[in-house]
Amino acid sequence: MAYRSFSLMPTLSNSLLTDRFTQMDNLFSRLTGEKPLSDTPAYNLLKNSEQHELTVSVPGYAQDELDVSVLNNQLTVRGKPNVEKTDEAEEKEGIKWLHQGIRKSEFVLSFTLEHRIVIQQANLANGLLTLHFTYDIPEQEKPQQIAIGIQNESGRVLEHNAT
Repeated sequence: MAYRSFSLMPTLSNSLLTDRFTQMDNLFSRLTGEKPLSDTPAYNLLKNSEQHELTVSVPGYAQDELDVSVLNNQLTVRGKPNVEKTDEAEEKEGIKWLHQGIRKSEFVLSFTLEHRIVIQQANLANGLLTLHFTYDIPEQEKPQQIAIGIQNESGRVLEHNAT
């Protein structure tokens, strides 16, 4: 299982370089037994003023086939398609695939979270799983304004600037 931190780096575009990278990744994956990077779904990370969004592309997955969990600052998005259920339903309806190019396979996508990140909610719509999260900074770690007072010779405060 590959762990990754939230990255603001753009992914490489489809080119000769990415094709070679994919081939090398598949080769090393066969040697090490790890899943190739291409088996994990694509994702976007977006910042809206004070809230952030992680959007994961999960076309064809139903809500009961996805699991989102946080354990020890590790966010895990897991997809496990219910293949038996689908096969039975298709068999009853007399569906026979002539070509099935859209793969729906099991995946695990993991991110290491900073301790201040709080997942607010998760929504599934149009094949996109969107997680909304915020950075919660405790009051004791936020910058504080300290009032400055002026004392006269007797030690009494004459003026107090509070902001």
